[in-house]
Amino acid sequence: MRRPAPSVPPGSVRSPTEPTTREARWGRIRGPLLLWTRRAALALGAAGVAAGLAVWLVVRHYEADLPSVDELKRYTPPQVTRVLARDGTVLAELFTQRRTVVPIASLPAHVKLAVLAAEDAGFYEHEGLNYWGIARAFLVNLRAHSTRQGGSTITQQVVKNLLLASHERTMSRKIREALLARRLEQQLSKDEILELYLNNIYLGRGRYGIEEAARDDFGRGARDLDIAEAALIAGRIANPRDFHPRANLATALVRRAYVLDQMHAKGFLDDAKWRAARDEPVRLAPPSDGASELAPEAVEVARSVLYKLEPEQARLGGFTITTSIDPKLQAAARKAVRGVLEAYDRRHGLQGGLKPPPSVADKRGKSARPRDGAPFEGAPEFEQHKVLVGVVTGADDAAGTFDVRVGSAAGTVKLADYSRYNPAGLAPSAFAPVGARARVSLLAPVVDARAPLRLESGPEGAMVVLDVRSRQVLALVGSYEGQPGALDRSTQSRRQPGSTFKPIVYSYALHARRFTPATLVDPTPDAFEGGYHPGNFEGWQGKELLRLREALASSVNVAAVRVLRDVGPANVVPWAQALGIASPLKPDLSLALGSYEVHPVELAAAYATFAAGGIYREPELVTRIVGPDGRDVPLPERAPERRVLDDAEAYLVTSLLTSVVDHGTATRARVLGRPVAGKTGTSNGPKDTWFAGYSPDVAAVVWVGYDDGRLLGGAEQGAVTALPAWIDLMKVATEGKPRVDFPRPGGLVVVSIDKRTGNLPYPDDPDVMDEVFLAGTEPTQIAEPPPPPPGSAGAGVGAGAGAAGDAAAGVE
Repeated sequence: MRRPAPSVPPGSVRSPTEPTTREARWGRIRGPLLLWTRRAALALGAAGVAAGLAVWLVVRHYEADLPSVDELKRYTPPQVTRVLARDGTVLAELFTQRRTVVPIASLPAHVKLAVLAAEDAGFYEHEGLNYWGIARAFLVNLRAHSTRQGGSTITQQVVKNLLLASHERTMSRKIREALLARRLEQQLSKDEILELYLNNIYLGRGRYGIEEAARDDFGRGARDLDIAEAALIAGRIANPRDFHPRANLATALVRRAYVLDQMHAKGFLDDAKWRAARDEPVRLAPPSDGASELAPEAVEVARSVLYKLEPEQARLGGFTITTSIDPKLQAAARKAVRGVLEAYDRRHGLQGGLKPPPSVADKRGKSARPRDGAPFEGAPEFEQHKVLVGVVTGADDAAGTFDVRVGSAAGTVKLADYSRYNPAGLAPSAFAPVGARARVSLLAPVVDARAPLRLESGPEGAMVVLDVRSRQVLALVGSYEGQPGALDRSTQSRRQPGSTFKPIVYSYALHARRFTPATLVDPTPDAFEGGYHPGNFEGWQGKELLRLREALASSVNVAAVRVLRDVGPANVVPWAQALGIASPLKPDLSLALGSYEVHPVELAAAYATFAAGGIYREPELVTRIVGPDGRDVPLPERAPERRVLDDAEAYLVTSLLTSVVDHGTATRARVLGRPVAGKTGTSNGPKDTWFAGYSPDVAAVVWVGYDDGRLLGGAEQGAVTALPAWIDLMKVATEGKPRVDFPRPGGLVVVSIDKRTGNLPYPDDPDVMDEVFLAGTEPTQIAEPPPPPPGSAGAGVGAGAGAAGDAAAGVE
């Protein structure tokens, strides 16, 4: 039996060795508690280590194939290459991405602050990640059960756009983005990161970066933006399409107000600037895509030069190419070429729609043959670049097109591209009735028996305009349309120059001292070596001997052949090459009549040599190239200028060519009312028509013809088809300038001669004129009076002069 514990009287003291009830309880639980605490600590430590290891493994996993941040230190994004005219006018913008990189130091503070206010106000405080922003976005997305909001900083956006190049919304991409953002902040400064961002963000309408957006919106660079304009651009970063002022101005203004309010709230703007910016009206510049139809031929030449000099960097862009093109003369040249082509179209009934083939029979009972010829049969090939005759099979007025069958293929013509032939604006079905024949060429290879087509109803034209002193190209026209990438007939096509080659032959004859302007030449047709039997166009009937000046003025073919035979074709070929003709030439008598094809630009260079006193310089179009780094790209060395003729010889050639205008085949040019010199040209057929000429300041060449060598028609000739374009160009080139004569150098003498013989006049000679000679080549023999013919003394001379005048209206 258990004995009860003895009672302790009140006020008595317990022995220190005697445990209390509470202590006893603590004693009982303390041991297990300590044991479980140690176990929990160990478990938490193990979990922490495991979590750390897991994080380490995850980081190592995602770090394994991360791109190097160092790439952004050398990052060179694609930029716009601008091609400029001599006065700074933009001729074209070439790009894969329309971007112009600008250094951040060049931007005013309010431009940078507007972007920060719109996208990442704490950019300069965080280290690449905005944890509060990430948490806020997480909660919003969690409540919405979808990705509604992002927490990306500007640093993360740079990583996403430039290093990851991915916009997928996955946990994997976000982890990689966060890792790279931290690395980027360690490798680059804040300003360097912001510069990358400002130059690479997409801002709508095909523009990348703040500079291109500013040019597109306001017509000036980002460095010149005011506060409101900067806010308008920054406001659309989140949605460049829907927030763009050209798409929705009201929404863009709401976004601008948001950015300005953020700038004000963050202390970036004071009250006065904030209110002024909010009230500022939007003044957008006229929209421009940067392309120009003014001088696509010059742009292609400039592009070619750039790619030869910088084959690797050219594709990335960022260059500024300055050309010698004069915008005023370029526009005048294009207008002039279009004018003569449209005049030809009117003369030959090429406007107003295609004509179906005749259905009535001719007198012999056979169907009348259309001028365009029989339709092409077979498989057309794009690589051959041929003009083919097709048959219209249908039209779609709603689409503005008509279909043409070309052999085994079919294609579509977009009528709006050929307003030249449709000035009345006819619908395709009215312009191209079914069954009509159409001259077309393929614009692309045939795919699935179809290809886009180009309408080739009329001829094409080309013009080259050079500055006589510098030999810079002032204008370049290679087609009617003036489309980028089209065939440039001024520099890429070779055509027979016809009689425009004669001055090259005659200039050598003067240089060799074999002929003078007064030397008599026989114009009578004859059989020459090798059975060559040239004739005189328009059946030149004059049988009297002609002075060299009149033979050239009237473009008498046989006379030119006789001169060439005398001086030797083998001598004239290198002479022509020295004058700038690089195309292949053969030393035969047909050379005198321009039988060997040349580029229009070569002929222009040769005539400019005459105008420049006999000194040849190769034409120059690209005058400067500045690279993306602001440094000049060294241009190829121009070939040294060379003297081909002395200045007296060159002046004498010019003097002969002024007679072509004064009383020869180019009298229409007298309308200019100032000294000009030149020569008409027409090849056999006629297939090609030319005029090449110059004033003391400007040399220009015009060509008109069909690409496939189709005949232009019997009435067409250089004086009719090409010369009017040259006149129109020269009217603009000389507008407002004083009348200037060709400067006469030393080494020349002026002597009175007998017109009929070219010798010194006999006493009381009634037909006397002054002629210019190289010193030492003037005549010394006195002319004999002609035997008086019955009824009219000197009739022979009068007939010769009359024939020369009549030739002005003929074909040469």
